[in-house]
Amino acid sequence: MPSSSRGSTLLALSDGSVFRGRRLGAETGSVGLVVFNTSMTGYEEMLTDPSYGGQILVPTYPLIGNYGINLKDAESKRIQVKGFVVRDDCDAPSHPHSEMTIHEYLETNGIPGVSGVDTRAITRRIRSAGVMMGAIVQGEDHAAATAALEAAQWYGDQNWVDEVATEEEFDWHGDGNDGTRPAAELLIRSQRAGTDTSINRHRPLRIAVIDFGVKWNILRSMMARNCQVKVFPCDVSASEVRAFKPDGIVLSPGPGDPAVLDGPVETIRELSDLDGDGANSIPTLGICLGHQLVARALGADTFMLHFGHRGGNQPVQDLRTGRVYVTAHNHGYAVDPDKLPDRPGVKVTHINLNDNTVEGLADEPHGIMTIQFHSEASPGPHDSEMIFDQFVASIRQRSTR
Repeated sequence: MPSSSRGSTLLALSDGSVFRGRRLGAETGSVGLVVFNTSMTGYEEMLTDPSYGGQILVPTYPLIGNYGINLKDAESKRIQVKGFVVRDDCDAPSHPHSEMTIHEYLETNGIPGVSGVDTRAITRRIRSAGVMMGAIVQGEDHAAATAALEAAQWYGDQNWVDEVATEEEFDWHGDGNDGTRPAAELLIRSQRAGTDTSINRHRPLRIAVIDFGVKWNILRSMMARNCQVKVFPCDVSASEVRAFKPDGIVLSPGPGDPAVLDGPVETIRELSDLDGDGANSIPTLGICLGHQLVARALGADTFMLHFGHRGGNQPVQDLRTGRVYVTAHNHGYAVDPDKLPDRPGVKVTHINLNDNTVEGLADEPHGIMTIQFHSEASPGPHDSEMIFDQFVASIRQRSTR
């Protein structure tokens, strides 16, 4: 049972700064990369987003937990963050579907956190100095936190995908929440927004999802578009994927530095026939980390952002139409715009209007489209869900050639 006693806890950053508060969640310690998210809602989805593997998350919104925890809003099987740091947590949530408080949720799952600290000061420090490692320790033992930080490996040197991705392939049949209101609304939007209004009269498309840290809403979004979805481990071979005879491939988001994932890059090269003319390529959609891995497969480089993009309010422009979308993001790395591949048919399709980073690529001869943002949102706006419609339409058009 969750404990009713909550003593002091501190967060120490690698620059020497210390933030003291009270315990939130489990009575244990943790070390991770400290990042902030600017979304005003969606803490349940944030906590269970595999892209936060290895990270201590700091929401900028000051009050967290006011609508409690509803386990049907999870984006994976477990909490993925290493720690959770908030200005204030609500111990009396008000929502008819609430099952527990945010403190009880974290404690039950063994995840430590800190409440009652100045998250605005933490955010300003990260925006100024850049992301840095941090340690959560119980009590007032700053020396223990310093020792933990000194012993910790730098976030970017580790393969976090292996910690969050599935170890076995599986067929996706839903997460048991298909009767919920969000699931029903997703289905309605997919039917209304699609360019192909007769989508459900077509045979189901076979979609292979390579899991680098997939969110369930990506799987839900494909299933809502009459797709038969099979999820594969991150280390799957190209031959194993081809044996499924997929109509299309989705490369999921995930945590960490794409530069440490050479194996998946080679798999993508083979599946997309990048050494050929594209005749043997399988239509591919890369999302977030998937986008970065495709960029590497095409010959581009990636780099670590100063403090990353995490939140539901990033403006992205589609360069083909000029339209601007408000999008959800969760990434700390980006494609280097100065080292884009000089390949026929490859072009930048989207840019971030805040800092002009690359938000999308296309290689039409090889059937590739990528996005840096999260079209599935969860949490975030639904503005860019049409990416899934475009992907499905491109598969069907390509199959008729």
